[in-house]
Amino acid sequence: MLIKHGVPQGSILGPLLFILYINDLPKAIMPNITPIIFTDDTSILITRQDANELQGDLILTFNQVSKWFKQNSLSLNINKTYFTHYFSKSIAHSEINIIYENNYITKVNELKFLGVNINNTLTWNSHIEKILPKLSSAFFAMRLIKPRISQRMLKAIYYSQFHSIILYGLMSWDNSTHSVRIFRMQKRIIRIMQVIGVEIHVGKCLAI
Repeated sequence: MLIKHGVPQGSILGPLLFILYINDLPKAIMPNITPIIFTDDTSILITRQDANELQGDLILTFNQVSKWFKQNSLSLNINKTYFTHYFSKSIAHSEINIIYENNYITKVNELKFLGVNINNTLTWNSHIEKILPKLSSAFFAMRLIKPRISQRMLKAIYYSQFHSIILYGLMSWDNSTHSVRIFRMQKRIIRIMQVIGVEIHVGKCLAI
């Protein structure tokens, strides 16, 4: 189970306020619950095999977090708070709900965590579907401009606009059955570059 909330962004004092207000949040929750704090987002990971125990820990943790907010004169933004229930397709799961001040916390089937799109069954097809349009745009642009730029520039564009997107989070999703669509596109774009003699060094995981 993953709970996320956001804080207002864009202010000059934002980073300082984040450090002051959020650093002691892990002390407010149970030691067997895992908080993940990164810049202006906080996630809380709760793991249980039993659905009833998961529901109990979830409610207790959420109450602890809510209490911490009130003690620090902060308010919870319901519109930026949501949770995801991860489960295996082969195992039946029960419905879980969270209520805060008579409002249901939004349950989502997928979320973006540190730049990686994760769905509730961890099949990675959501992440691949999200990055495919970016890769397609890079592929089309490179095919269009290749006669007009140098080999060195074409290679730089490949690494910045295509290779960098594939490389991010690759160790997590490269074994997915959906990843073949990514690597087929990579083959096509490298063939375009090989036509004009550009040398591309491909990592171990990016098999050609």
